[in-house]
Amino acid sequence: MALERRDGQIVFGRMQQPIPTIEPYHDETELLAALGIEASALPIEMYINGPAHVYVGLTGEQAVAALRPDLHRLADLEVCINCFAGRGQSWKTRMFGPAVGVPEDAATGSAAGPLALHLARHGQIDFGQEIEIRQGEEIGRPSLLHARVTGTPERVDLIEVGGSAQIVAQGRFRTG
Repeated sequence: MALERRDGQIVFGRMQQPIPTIEPYHDETELLAALGIEASALPIEMYINGPAHVYVGLTGEQAVAALRPDLHRLADLEVCINCFAGRGQSWKTRMFGPAVGVPEDAATGSAAGPLALHLARHGQIDFGQEIEIRQGEEIGRPSLLHARVTGTPERVDLIEVGGSAQIVAQGRFRTG
């Protein structure tokens, strides 16, 4: 992990992620129905780097913002669903994970690296290009992540994800 500091404060962190395994996603019809959309702009695929993330491309950022998925149906699919749109360096995403207890996440670091890989594999960005991923606006917690993948479609060398964080809650565990 690499940390950037300004005036002694950590302002940005960057980490390497494991290279995910990639699998076709076989429950595409139910997924699209649960999302309330007809099709994906790119192939729907599953990337596993710990969590299983499925990627669904939409035609524009407004379509991503307008999603009102059936969370009960999505929970039955037992994966995290990442809907995205954008171009070039700028991408918008929403991650729905009701199967893992997260109806919608504000910033999904584990999904950012595989998104960059999905985009590079399907010719939407160049390998080595860093992208910005906006997420969380619809739940009142806007975030910005950065991701970059180096290599080729045949051999991925490195996946990096970065961003800054803000404390939104604190707690303490006590025993006994």
